[in-house]
Amino acid sequence: MTNPIRKASPQEIAQLQARAHQLIPGGCHTAAKGDDQFPEDAPAFIVRGDGCHVWDLAGNKYIEYAMGMRAVTLGHAYPSVVEAAWQQMKLGNNFNRPAALEVACAEQFLDMVPSAEMVKFTKDGSTVMTAAVKLARAYTGRDYIAMCSASPFFSYDDWFIGRTAINAGIPQAHKSLSLQFDYNDIESLQKLFDEYPGQIACVAMEPARAIEPEPGYLQQVQALCNRYGAVFLLDETITGFRWHKHGAQHLYGVTPDLSCFGKAMGNGFAISALAGKRDLMRLGGLHHTDAQRVLLLSTTHGAESPSLGAAIEVMKIYQREPVVEHLHRAGERLRAGIETITESLGLSEYFQLSGRGCAVMYTTLDEHGEASQSMRTLFLQQMLRHGILPTSFLTSYSHTDEDIDKTIEAAGKSLLVYKQALAQGVERFLVGRPSASVYRPYNEARTGN
Repeated sequence: MTNPIRKASPQEIAQLQARAHQLIPGGCHTAAKGDDQFPEDAPAFIVRGDGCHVWDLAGNKYIEYAMGMRAVTLGHAYPSVVEAAWQQMKLGNNFNRPAALEVACAEQFLDMVPSAEMVKFTKDGSTVMTAAVKLARAYTGRDYIAMCSASPFFSYDDWFIGRTAINAGIPQAHKSLSLQFDYNDIESLQKLFDEYPGQIACVAMEPARAIEPEPGYLQQVQALCNRYGAVFLLDETITGFRWHKHGAQHLYGVTPDLSCFGKAMGNGFAISALAGKRDLMRLGGLHHTDAQRVLLLSTTHGAESPSLGAAIEVMKIYQREPVVEHLHRAGERLRAGIETITESLGLSEYFQLSGRGCAVMYTTLDEHGEASQSMRTLFLQQMLRHGILPTSFLTSYSHTDEDIDKTIEAAGKSLLVYKQALAQGVERFLVGRPSASVYRPYNEARTGN
């Protein structure tokens, strides 16, 4: 398939970037996609995706990883998913009464996540996590939230962002209600329950990220929640349908009270889910009379038909095809190839890979062994020059062995430059400024607009 988009000149692209920042705060609609997160010569705009490949406005082609902010696990424009959404679009995509499709999607989801008894759909992970927190507070009559410090993002809402460096506009009262504990450290959670007896509504955490849970750790967290009457909330926005087709909770053998899914369940279409036990979820319904009502989730586009149709097809693919197995196998092939290179170059202490095969991430360290945004930016800069767009190394069902081998080859060339930068200084090799952390209280000074 050829690219139908006219290639833009460097001047046209620069003008469009400037216009984007004049019209859109941040120049885009997701913080992790911002210009400050990429090298200065990174592709400014993506115009098309097919499988694991994308094309930018200048006509350059890249092999992409962590596609769609980790939401695209099958591949861009996956034919049967696009067809499922298209069939629903032809029927109309929003009505004044529920669509029968909502029941079909709920049944499909609950078949995929057997630990849950009810489910509510909406559009993004932030919304369902906040709904889960509200539901936990209503169920317990408590105000405090204990959340895991290892997770870089739960929601854009006050209860989470208030505990980050970018907490402008959030009342102190909201910030004070969110407490933090450390992953794989059950004593840190026990300490919170001791310090706030009978006051913690829920424990919110991802089941895993780059580090695996120690044996029995998640079960210990669940036991503490049960002992102290707190809701056990698992954020499976990333792990759900990537770690295992039934969720990481199935893989690790733990049953949360509430769990949140998103990203992979729609293959890029906007859909997320709050799922959980009936005795909690029913508070957002119409049939109970023994407790106050909870306005759980009520959004105009929450059950928009094309996304539901896409999600049903995605989940069916997960059931009948070895998607997760492929994600793990491709990721482990990539890990092995890159680690062979880092070992041969003596970079194993400076460029490190972590995470399960389905979600390989990299950490960049400077000559002092400290985490370095400059070295990260340099590696990404070099990989882009070889046609690879790896914000991390999360694979998709569309990544072939040929794609993985090309990526390993590009990593070898990029890590040679990385090694030179460690010895001679990164500023000699990096074009422009390094990327910056999203969680910074102020922007750096810039000239002009």
